[in-house]
Amino acid sequence: MKPFHRSALPAACAMAAVISGGQAMAADTSIASSGTAFNPAIGVILGGTYSVYRHNPDDYVLSGFPLVEDALPVQQGLSLGETELSFSANIDDQFYGAAVISIDREGAVDVEEAYIQTLSLPEGFTTKAGRFFSGIGYLNSVHAHAWDFVDQPLVYRAMLANQLGDDGVQLRWVAPTPLLVEFGGEVLRGDAYPGANGAHKGVGTKTAFINFGGDVGVSNSWRAGISYVNAAAVDRESGDPAAPDMFTGSSRLGIFNAVWKWAPLGNPTDRNFKAQFEYFQRHEDGAFTTGDGSVTDAAYKGDQSGWYVQAVYQFMPKWRIGLRYDALRADATAAGLEDTALDRAGHDPSRTSAMVDFSNSEFSRIRLQYNRDESGPQTDDQWYLQYVMSIGAHGAHQF
Repeated sequence: MKPFHRSALPAACAMAAVISGGQAMAADTSIASSGTAFNPAIGVILGGTYSVYRHNPDDYVLSGFPLVEDALPVQQGLSLGETELSFSANIDDQFYGAAVISIDREGAVDVEEAYIQTLSLPEGFTTKAGRFFSGIGYLNSVHAHAWDFVDQPLVYRAMLANQLGDDGVQLRWVAPTPLLVEFGGEVLRGDAYPGANGAHKGVGTKTAFINFGGDVGVSNSWRAGISYVNAAAVDRESGDPAAPDMFTGSSRLGIFNAVWKWAPLGNPTDRNFKAQFEYFQRHEDGAFTTGDGSVTDAAYKGDQSGWYVQAVYQFMPKWRIGLRYDALRADATAAGLEDTALDRAGHDPSRTSAMVDFSNSEFSRIRLQYNRDESGPQTDDQWYLQYVMSIGAHGAHQF
């Protein structure tokens, strides 16, 4: 691997030819600059999971954190995962376009991403407009089929409902320095968690982030960054969809992330290793109403924090093992909010996960995972057997 230079980078993200999931991956705009420019790349992701829990997942709680439906665990038993259809190509010499359509197990269709991106702005600038996953943190912009575990870390589940994706505009700038120095910011509609219902006339969420990265010799590379999210929520729903709790107010979130990757002589084919860490700190201030009407517009100021650390090691071609530890903490609830979803009830959630997966090729992966989940007062043993298969072309993922 070579040091980061702006001329070697797509302006939208960090490295070209870096290790990702045991494969050499380019940044997510590689298709745009390849020989297939102007010819749409079309791909399909197929996934499915067999899940076994000691306790009924319908009773799942994350002590001190109100959850939306999308952040709940996968259903027990056999379950079709998300089917993803992706389309991407250069529009012309100035613009690149991409769309990702997801179909859930119930057959509901959702536009996961649909955006245009500039290709030739001067001085290292890139803009993106449409619907997209925010560039905050490390895992937020990674699609589910590229996760190293079946599920997201608890901090993403609790504070971003797995991922922040919304309609908006993004601006990035890569500095002309030997190491990667990237600044970015976004203005988003504010419909997606932790915002809700497009507050402030449809500009309810704003983000900012900065990333640094580089190489250490020919076998190691790293990236670290900080991010900030300021979101306004109007009647943000959580809990039982039939009688949801409501939150109206502000949500401010800070994130620190760090990633280290190793591959002997920069070649990840036989062996590679990735370690990553993220820390979240959130403050929410507003009014909370329970779905059963027992609490109405109660004043609430809450501080929550959480982190995870994980490591994934490809010890031989096609085979990887991984370990992850999660932990969360919410402050004690204000008077009048006892016995609501905001009440941590003296418990701090944590979880330990282990996985092993086999990739016969870059297009297929089968994974076995175990979680020792202490998200709530009851400890749960969770087992997953998952497949993720890719058909056709699919854009590579960032560092």
